[in-house]
Amino acid sequence: MSVYQTALGLIVAGLVFCNVNAQTDELKKQFHYYKVKAEKGEATAQSELGFAYANGLGVAKDIVEAVRWFRKAAEQNDASAQFMLGSYYIGGEVVEKDYSEAVKWFRKAAELGDAPAQYNLGVCYRDGLGVEKSPTEFLKWIRKAAELDLAKAQVTLGSAYFLGRGVEKNYVEAAKWHRKAAEQNDLTAQKQMGLYYAIGQGVAKDYAEAAKWFHKAAEFGDASAQRNLGTCYANGQGVEKDYSEAYAWYNLASKTDKEAAKNRDDLERKISPQQVADAQKRTKELRGQIEARLKGGDN
Repeated sequence: MSVYQTALGLIVAGLVFCNVNAQTDELKKQFHYYKVKAEKGEATAQSELGFAYANGLGVAKDIVEAVRWFRKAAEQNDASAQFMLGSYYIGGEVVEKDYSEAVKWFRKAAELGDAPAQYNLGVCYRDGLGVEKSPTEFLKWIRKAAELDLAKAQVTLGSAYFLGRGVEKNYVEAAKWHRKAAEQNDLTAQKQMGLYYAIGQGVAKDYAEAAKWFHKAAEFGDASAQRNLGTCYANGQGVEKDYSEAYAWYNLASKTDKEAAKNRDDLERKISPQQVADAQKRTKELRGQIEARLKGGDN
């Protein structure tokens, strides 16, 4: 995921205006409350005003105004505003794309302890955006963000240890950081934990734990986790052997996962027509549960 996509994903995190379920009148009151304070020079209020304009909360969406207020707050060392201003320079929306300027603002926020800015600064060092590539600086900033419990940074740090990218390969450390992210419901980390337990890499082999982590990612629609969970049921690894359940998970994954489709078709030749019918019914049931879970954002 790009730096800018990361910024968009965090655009309203933890801020007053994140309460999008509030009544419109209440949002307008909040907007005017912060506007008065922002015009008096209060940095936090200026940042909140930027988020309001960026998201059209209590006021018509206006990215130009959002950037203007973020800049005012950023110049007063508001870390959230500095992060957002850097993100706009990465994306080139309203302001001209300028990686060096993005790095400048990410660094300011990162040095104030802002985890998303630390992550983005690390990515800039990894990819050579606005700075020379530096594995050392990449890991330094990613680690800082991971230690502040940013799941995306924990996944990235775990992967660095897994691949030996910038650090000595260490599966125990990889599993440690992936577990932290998995416990925050990061799907990539959850399915990775499943793989660690399935093959005993960085942790003791434990099929029940593998199935548990595959299931967590599978129930939110991750196709590879669904395929791996299907294999757990097909082989009775960590769960009771159940061909209908295996077929259902393979079937769910088959739309985007060719291996899952092959596993489903192979399994269909081994089971009875009634078992296939039961599995098709179970597929519909699981699909409905997953769609409802995704719609409700229950992660």
